[in-house]
Amino acid sequence: MSSALMELEQRLQEALGTSVIGLNSVIRMLTVAVIARGHVLLQGPPGLGKTLLSKTLAAALGGTFSRVQGTADLMPSDIIGVHVFDAMKRDFEFRPGPIFADILLVDEINRASPKTQSALLEAMEERQVSVERNTYALPEQFLVIATQNPVEFEGTYPLPESQLDRFMLRIDMSYPLRDDEQAILLQYASLAATAQPKSLPVISGSMLDTVRASVDEVHVAPELRGYVLDLAQASRRHAHLALGLSTRGALAVLRSARIAAALRGASFVAPDDVKEMLPSVISHRLVLAPEAMLEGVTTRAIVDRLLEQVPVPR
Repeated sequence: MSSALMELEQRLQEALGTSVIGLNSVIRMLTVAVIARGHVLLQGPPGLGKTLLSKTLAAALGGTFSRVQGTADLMPSDIIGVHVFDAMKRDFEFRPGPIFADILLVDEINRASPKTQSALLEAMEERQVSVERNTYALPEQFLVIATQNPVEFEGTYPLPESQLDRFMLRIDMSYPLRDDEQAILLQYASLAATAQPKSLPVISGSMLDTVRASVDEVHVAPELRGYVLDLAQASRRHAHLALGLSTRGALAVLRSARIAAALRGASFVAPDDVKEMLPSVISHRLVLAPEAMLEGVTTRAIVDRLLEQVPVPR
């Protein structure tokens, strides 16, 4: 029943693999995000190919790509667009901003001011933007990929909880393995080489619709839903957390686990599917208590502890 999904992942792995090397696990998580229409927070050191990855994903989906660089002076209108007076028509005309794209890359989102960050809230949740009492719909496959550097905090504005909760997944990127990095150097060492997407559109809208329909057929047992809710409740009661998993987050866990089950060819969701997806879905949503931050506790360690403590349904 999930042959279309497996084919979609294989095509994305092949298409994106022509430009980015050694990111199979990252591409798998992007596949989950594309199917679930969930936005992605891409976190890792600079220079690992996050922009190229996003460009190639847009090309593989046959969609448009826009990039916004987060800076302190970036304004909401720089992302959404503005009304400009047209002298010929003697009227104001809306000029769409870069947000009107299938894939929007917001690079270093935590360098943008809170006012600009909030401009993305409506777009990410409602897939529309409002400008001067007018509402404009975004592309059907609209997807935000935002990057932030977890090491460099100078000149940054930490994302508020409401913004983080709208990202379905946080994908952590690390430095490539030696063999993969050697292949990267070989492919891009030439002065004539350009880091541009090399793939052609391979994923059609009809294929995505077929895949999403097949994922909806994956069975979720009541006990499995209870397991997700138990994990959410445990996070809300955790002594080291000031803020636990939201209902939106619990729904994201269930949706992503459903896709993970379909990717392995199963017709039902198992607890292992929840365990596989949980770190990527909730790590960025949890807010540490002040004393936990002083003790050096990490949200990933808390996630691992939750998985150990919450009983797994039979």
